[in-house]
Amino acid sequence: MARFIKSNEPSAGKAPGSLVFIGNQKLDQSIIKISAFDAHELNEYTIEDVDECTRYLTPDSVTWVSVYGLHDTDNIKRLGELFSIHPLVLEDILNTGQRPKFEEYDEYIFLVLKILRFDTESMLVQGDQLSIVLGDNYLISFHEQPVDIFQPVRERIRKHRGRIRQGKSDYLAYALLDTVVDNYIICIEKIGCNVEELEEAVLEDPSPDILSQITNYKREVNYLRKTIRPARELIISLAHCDNEILRESTTPYLKDLKDLISHAVEATDNYREMLSDQLGIYNTAIGNRLNEIMKILTIFAAIFIPLTFIAGIYGTNFENVPELKYKYSYYFFWGIMATVAILMIRFFKKKGWM
Repeated sequence: MARFIKSNEPSAGKAPGSLVFIGNQKLDQSIIKISAFDAHELNEYTIEDVDECTRYLTPDSVTWVSVYGLHDTDNIKRLGELFSIHPLVLEDILNTGQRPKFEEYDEYIFLVLKILRFDTESMLVQGDQLSIVLGDNYLISFHEQPVDIFQPVRERIRKHRGRIRQGKSDYLAYALLDTVVDNYIICIEKIGCNVEELEEAVLEDPSPDILSQITNYKREVNYLRKTIRPARELIISLAHCDNEILRESTTPYLKDLKDLISHAVEATDNYREMLSDQLGIYNTAIGNRLNEIMKILTIFAAIFIPLTFIAGIYGTNFENVPELKYKYSYYFFWGIMATVAILMIRFFKKKGWM
């Protein structure tokens, strides 16, 4: 399945809000985990029945529901009923090719963006969709598969580090988004190191292998750019959102996050331009190498043209060629050939062509 766009064929012709999973199934069975916490207490559960989610909702605590595996549409539908989530939102959650977006509703805020990681073996950027439904005292995160990047956030909750346990659901949403954006920076840094190393290789040895690497990195940077630029729009919208769910104390953190993702976008654009420059340098180097080869061939051809002319005259079959019966004609002939060649070489050097 293409990474830049997912096929919507399964949902073609269906009514808006139809729950159809679009993407690759990455888990055999869905997993639902719950973390319910406040400043004094933390409880963590793994549940099998979606209906149990509401048991852990309390006005004075934050309930984080993590859903892993989006292929089970029945679970997603039931969660939508329990938390009054609009069918169009559920449709976006199930479409793993959904563009990053931000939407406000009466009871919640909906966010969708990509979690990125750089696979050093395949040298590809891998993406998993993250959807967040943010309510006043709860946060539901929908994942294609279990991800490790949020483990530090869970450790902060468990060890009561930072202000996450004192904050509300909006600060938890900020912590998750901050982790996602930090991971964008890590991906860009890993690709950027390889791109910068290519610059010297392009000048020293512009081989077909270098061209292949430039093309591959250009594709991956374009994928990063396609993902990160709309994510910046999402975070800007969130930072300027006037909604009671987003408390005033969280606004400075969201504005700082806006600066961080702007830095990620600028870095992506810089590496994209650098790769374009490297491609131009590669083409120029190949062109210069071809010009050098053509120059040498042209010089040789220019030297041999008059020699061929002379040899052609004395290679004719006319009987009366005066020089043919001269005793030293052979040596005289070679002397003329050598003299013409030497004079032409000296002329080419004087002109700077050799």
